[in-house]
Amino acid sequence: MTNVNTNKYYVFYDGECGFCNFWVHWILKKDVKNQFLFASLQSEFGQQFLSERNLELKNLDTLYLWKPEKYYLQKSQAVFKISEVIGGLYTLLSYFRYIPTSLTDFFYDRVAANRKKLAAGACEIPTAEERKKFV
Repeated sequence: MTNVNTNKYYVFYDGECGFCNFWVHWILKKDVKNQFLFASLQSEFGQQFLSERNLELKNLDTLYLWKPEKYYLQKSQAVFKISEVIGGLYTLLSYFRYIPTSLTDFFYDRVAANRKKLAAGACEIPTAEERKKFV
């Protein structure tokens, strides 16, 4: 991928999901160190990310966190890393990464399967400053 900032964390999410958008806005508000950029999985950038890793292009149930030239994480492990990067009290959530991924992803998958019901109609418009963080 060209024109990526290797100092940032990229959050890939389902751009058509109110629940997902709620959490993107939550991260935006907590990102006081300006460490995150965002792209919907449906976007050209998101589809390129999936394609380059031979990931399913139509599976939008998965959250991905990508640190260019280092790693990408998905599902619960992405959530735990995001909480670690945000820091403060949220770092406590990152300790769940020591629980077997099969168990934490089981719960992640249950939430993902019901995410559209959990936040039907929830939509927040990003500010001009926040829009600069979207790829």
